[in-house]
Amino acid sequence: MKGKIIADWSKIDFTNPEHLKKLNGAFQYFMRAPERNRTLKAAIQQFATKGDFPAEVLQILEKFHATPDYDLGYEQIFDIRDFTNTRESGFEILDVSSGLAFKKVKTGEKIKVYKISGSKTTVSFDRYGGGLGWDKTLIDDGKYWTLEDSAIAFRNKAYAAKAQAFYDLIDALPASKNIAWQGSGSDATVDRDIATINKACEEILLALKDSGLGVNANSRFIVLTPIQLKARINRALTKLNQAYAGASKGIIYNVDPIYTLMLSSGTKYYVILPKRKLKGGNRMDLTLFNMFNILEYTETVAGWMRYGGAIGEIDQLRRCATS
Repeated sequence: MKGKIIADWSKIDFTNPEHLKKLNGAFQYFMRAPERNRTLKAAIQQFATKGDFPAEVLQILEKFHATPDYDLGYEQIFDIRDFTNTRESGFEILDVSSGLAFKKVKTGEKIKVYKISGSKTTVSFDRYGGGLGWDKTLIDDGKYWTLEDSAIAFRNKAYAAKAQAFYDLIDALPASKNIAWQGSGSDATVDRDIATINKACEEILLALKDSGLGVNANSRFIVLTPIQLKARINRALTKLNQAYAGASKGIIYNVDPIYTLMLSSGTKYYVILPKRKLKGGNRMDLTLFNMFNILEYTETVAGWMRYGGAIGEIDQLRRCATS
C-alpha cells in the first residue's frame, strides 16, 4: 500500500527492530515538517520568483506551497526564534530606555554618549503534550491508512494548539487599547470600518514614533480578523480612494489581512504592527515517544512540544469595534 507518510507499507516488517526504528523516524520526520517548512520559507524569501530556482528544487517548492491544515497566521505577527539546538529555558525581552538622540555636532565638539538601561522580561518555554493510542490490530490487519490519518490529525491538533496559544496572547490585550467604531450613524458601514482601521494605524504610529522600533508612515500593518468579519473587512481593505470632491477615503496605510478561526470574538478584530516586540521562541519541535502497552494491546504515542511567546509592547496592537 502506498501511503501519505510511508511510501510503501508492504516493505515494512513489523517484527524487524530496524524496520520499526525507521518507521518511527518517518513519523517523527512528518511531525516536524511544519518547522522545516518555516526554515525553508525564510530561505526562499531571498529569491525574487520561483523561476530563480534550479529545476530540481521546484518540486519541493510546489509541495511546500500546499495549503497547510493548521493556522500559521500568527507566524506573520510574532517574531519567532529557533532555540531548538540550545539549552535555554526561556528568552528575554529587554524594555530599553536610553533617551538616545542624534543632533548636529559642531567642529571640535564631541558627540554625547547616552547610557542605555532597561528592565528585562523573561519568557519561559512551557511544555505542551498530547497522547495517541493505536490499537495494534490495525497493524496486524494492515489498516495502515488509519494510522496515517490518525497521525495527520494528531499533528494538526498539536499545531492548532500552538497557534491558539499565540492568538490567546492577542485576545488578552487590555481594554485600554480598544478603538471605538469611528464615524457616525449616517455613514456607510464600509466607510466607518475604513475610518476605524485608519485610526488604529494612526494611534499605533503616534504611540511608537519615539520607541526605537523603526516605525514610520510607510510601516506595514496586519489586520487580524475573525472569519465572521471576512467579507466586511475585505470590502474595507479593497475600497479605492475616489478622485472626486467629497468622496470618502479608503485605507491610507499599508495593511495586510490575516483571517482566523481562533479569536474569542466574532465581532472584533485587531490592527497590529507585527514582529518588533511581539516575540516567540521554539525550544522543542513536536517530538514523539512511543511504548507498547501489553495490557491494552495498543501502541501508545506521546507527542511533546516546548515553546513560549509574549507581547513586549502592547502599543503595537489595537482592538477594533464593529458597532
